Amino acid sequence: MALRYAEWQGWRIEVGGGHAWGRIYCPYNNEVCRCGEFCITSVWRTPKNPTQHARALCRVIDNCTLNQLRGAKSPAAR
Repeated sequence: MALRYAEWQGWRIEVGGGHAWGRIYCPYNNEVCRCGEFCITSVWRTPKNPTQHARALCRVIDNCTLNQLRGAKSPAAR
């Protein structure tokens, strides 16, 4: 669900990249957005706690500065 949420918010998903299953990329990639700190994040293959990892991914998406300006909220936050 976290990846579907990322897609719904416009984030690009790319499979592959080292130890991670893939990465998600912010659609804005703007210097206003925390200097790019949250513009890319890894999706792990086998996280220790999958539920926590999914919530962390949703938090990254929700903490995107431009996403916050749009007023979007994740299903996990409800």
